[in-house]
Amino acid sequence: MRQPRTPIRWTLLSLVIGALACSSTTFQSTWRAPDARPLQLRGRKVVGLFISKNPTIRHTAENAMAREITARGAQGVPAYTVLSDAEERDQDRAKAKVDSMGFSGMVVMRVVGRETQYSYEAPTVWARPYYRHMWGGYWGWGWQTVGTPGYLTADRVVKVETLVYSMEQDQLVWAGISKTVDPAHIDNFIGELASAVADRMEKDGLLQKQ
Repeated sequence: MRQPRTPIRWTLLSLVIGALACSSTTFQSTWRAPDARPLQLRGRKVVGLFISKNPTIRHTAENAMAREITARGAQGVPAYTVLSDAEERDQDRAKAKVDSMGFSGMVVMRVVGRETQYSYEAPTVWARPYYRHMWGGYWGWGWQTVGTPGYLTADRVVKVETLVYSMEQDQLVWAGISKTVDPAHIDNFIGELASAVADRMEKDGLLQKQ
């Protein structure tokens, strides 16, 4: 029986030495403001904010968010480089700071759930007709298929809420809940998620393809 994969632990250790497991991101739900105009963000400043009580995770995630935002033509800025801890928790001070620096948009991410997803692979049954004879049976069939024993696998699934705000329009323009299977390193995780969000926003007509 195959052992379940190691659960993800959001600690400094996992950030530094976590294995780069293959992950996949899909959207559980998305929403687009009906009256939102397409975002013109090329060359403009956009804040990346990752809500977490762990400063190491927050800084690492916001750096990754800023890189992905910049890679798509805007000027990505990690929120922690703009707002102090005290300012982040004070809405009036945070708003005044962001407004004074001329940001055009803000991307906010927050982990909203973790769960374990199980899947079962059925075992091979050797009583099937093509197993009974080598010639004219298994020989031809065996070279065309691959049999595996039955086993149960356990995947860690992390759900993230992503919100995109237009500072110029002063409104939420896009929101989504994503599911990522087995994210093992936060840099890669945020990079994959940012790409998925950008692709979905392009599909929804809010971003122009770079």
